[in-house]
Amino acid sequence: MASCTALSEVLQGEVSHDKFTRMLSKGVLNSKKVWQETKAICEEIRTDEAVLIIDDSVEEKKYSRCNDLIQWHFDHTEGRSVKGVNFVTAIYNSWEMSIPVGVDFVRKEEKYIDKKTGKEKLRSSISKNEMFRELVLRASRNTSFKYVLSDSWFCNSDNMNFIIEKCNSNFIMAIKQNRKVALSAQDKKKGKYVSIKELELEKCVLSVYVKSLEFPILITKQVFKNGDGATAALYLVSNDLSLSYEQMTTIYKKRWKVEEYHKSIKSNTAFSKSPTKKQHTQQAHFVASILAYVKLEKLKIKNNRNHFALKAIIRASATKAAFRSYQQLNYKKVA
Repeated sequence: MASCTALSEVLQGEVSHDKFTRMLSKGVLNSKKVWQETKAICEEIRTDEAVLIIDDSVEEKKYSRCNDLIQWHFDHTEGRSVKGVNFVTAIYNSWEMSIPVGVDFVRKEEKYIDKKTGKEKLRSSISKNEMFRELVLRASRNTSFKYVLSDSWFCNSDNMNFIIEKCNSNFIMAIKQNRKVALSAQDKKKGKYVSIKELELEKCVLSVYVKSLEFPILITKQVFKNGDGATAALYLVSNDLSLSYEQMTTIYKKRWKVEEYHKSIKSNTAFSKSPTKKQHTQQAHFVASILAYVKLEKLKIKNNRNHFALKAIIRASATKAAFRSYQQLNYKKVA
């Protein structure tokens, strides 16, 4: 259990559990705090090839009471709605390190009537696409990166235009295969569009136009083979017309780092284990877990071991210490 009482006991009472509780309830652990803690690292690892990765995730909290923060969200990895926290993170990736530089939480505080069912439901007053743009803007003001990487959820003209015009950056995004493009500026003016599934794109790039963009973009197709022999296609788009197929696909592979981040905070930093019940203390625990991930990322570089290996070493050391304590208690003479 990740609790203030347990932490106080680990520190042998040097800091009371009440002090930890007050810290969590003050609201100081937020996205601003994440950047304060990671700014120096980002400066140290900054390179011309750095990228910013944006993605969201849902962590189940099925035993927690619903509030604006803990609500029902559709989890695409589960294919169903789960009760939990939905959060969007900006990851700065450079020099073999993936550092969170901002995080926003989806809060469903707005009531509305569903037109299909007529039932009252809850939704967030701020969309995840608005969160996406705010995270990219904040990151662009704080540090520098060459590309913004995202999955198809955030691939829309508003986000593309925003990245170029407001953040002075480039993007490489996955795009849904049901989208249509024009093969030339003339075709776009005539309204002549074709499905991207009809394009010959394997291992090559093509300059195309989409309806809501005034500039051309590159598109390519990457084909993957599954273990059973079946194939799957990933379509990518970018505003950087100088990219080759190899460059485009290689850079986009870095997006996987955000999945490693999600897996680590959920498995290694007790992201979902908080017993807190109030929204601000719940958020504070989530942010503290993200900061714990940053410490693991620093240890990864120093020790050349991944987060799970580091956790195994720490757990083994803790188990040995517990066993020594047991032996001392077991052989202690009764007065």
